[in-house]
Amino acid sequence: MKIDGASILVTGGASGLGLATVKRLTSLGAYVTVLDLPASRGAEVAAEVSGQFVPADVTNDGQVRAAMAAADSRGPLRAVVHCAGGPGKAAILDEGGKALPLDVFRATAELNLLGTFNVLRLAAETMAAAEPIDGERGVCVLTTSIAAFEGQIGQVPYAASKAGIVGLTLASARELASRQIRVCTIAPGLFDTWLPSSTFDRFSDSIPHPNRLGRPDEYGLLAAQIIENPMLNGETIRLDAATRLPGS
Repeated sequence: MKIDGASILVTGGASGLGLATVKRLTSLGAYVTVLDLPASRGAEVAAEVSGQFVPADVTNDGQVRAAMAAADSRGPLRAVVHCAGGPGKAAILDEGGKALPLDVFRATAELNLLGTFNVLRLAAETMAAAEPIDGERGVCVLTTSIAAFEGQIGQVPYAASKAGIVGLTLASARELASRQIRVCTIAPGLFDTWLPSSTFDRFSDSIPHPNRLGRPDEYGLLAAQIIENPMLNGETIRLDAATRLPGS
């Protein structure tokens, strides 16, 4: 899928990995619609890249539909990069042996897994109505985490929600193949976004090479490469410098 001139939507585009992706895609000639929460820097970011901002919660049907329509109004929506999500560190049992409130797990799953599926399904619906270009209608790039595979203690809600995104990837790619829509997922390792600098000190021995935190633009670079490479489909790609996290 050619990025230059394409209409692309980036969720969570006001900060972190999403912001880096917005900047990368804009530099390659895309018209980018930034989706983020109303209180975010989304409007400022969109103005900086001559794009547009649509405030939305990714778990909200109507708001995400409006964002898809806004992006599609600037030309057929050709790609969505879904970066919105959040952490969910919580133990199954607290120190006194009391079980984690179900609402805590539900909130993490709703944001990360339900929010991802909401964006994916509405992106697919929008893209399916477009005429194909060079045998493709669109590309969806999702975001999980290496926590989906590493099984860290105290990360059950987050790990489970992110593992669900891995499960979505191949199944949705095979289903949407008949519509000429590709789906891939990026699984970042430890990135220099919201993580404190002490995180590197804690995990430095588990990051082989390069021995540093990932840079947000490296995520944006991979997102762009997935969009452009028509043979990348149904794959979850670890972006982690061969990191394998310890259990706790």
